[in-house]
Amino acid sequence: MALFGRDKQSAVAPEEALPGRSTPVEIPGSHAVFPERTLTPPFPSGHRTAVFGLGCFWGAERLFWQTPGVWTTAVGYAGGHTPNPTYEEVCSGRTGHAEVVLVVFDPSELPFQDLLRVFWHGHDPTQGMRQGADIGSQYRSMVLYADEGQRVTVVASRDVYQGALTAAGYGQITTEIVPVGEFYYAEDYHQQYLSDAKNPYGYCGLGGTGVSCPVGLHA
Repeated sequence: MALFGRDKQSAVAPEEALPGRSTPVEIPGSHAVFPERTLTPPFPSGHRTAVFGLGCFWGAERLFWQTPGVWTTAVGYAGGHTPNPTYEEVCSGRTGHAEVVLVVFDPSELPFQDLLRVFWHGHDPTQGMRQGADIGSQYRSMVLYADEGQRVTVVASRDVYQGALTAAGYGQITTEIVPVGEFYYAEDYHQQYLSDAKNPYGYCGLGGTGVSCPVGLHA
């Protein structure tokens, strides 16, 4: 089967996924916006991590690095089957991965439920395997939780936001809520792609519903 010879809006079965490779990509040693901060562990004591998929990861990463309380960010691939995929492979729909953002945050300054509010407001979580004009399984909405506490908070926040979306005339939230599993860093040129140092006027198709997520996200 050719690399792009499949319906990119359907989930690929594990046995049909591309084989990938054992070698991870090389990534920069520091963040383009916060040069004193790294993209990889170890991170500061007391900080937590979360992984989100909300469409094209260029604009999604910028949304999070601009959020007070976020220490660093990195873009990558998760939620699928192929080890160490390339961007082209993920775009083919044959890895099962989504474009995602790793967010490292200080919960004393930015509680997880407030970080979730940034996630819900930043995109339309009712669109399935797309986000606006960006179509394909790699653009699906996802929260990849790190532990049971995060999972409970995500589910509660989804249910609260669903009520607000329904009242505004939107359909059902299609966001996947799954364990984080393996996070594969994306290639160097994707990291902080929309930063001033790289592409300050680059493409960003990110857009929310305009529906506010109610206060009191967690159970």
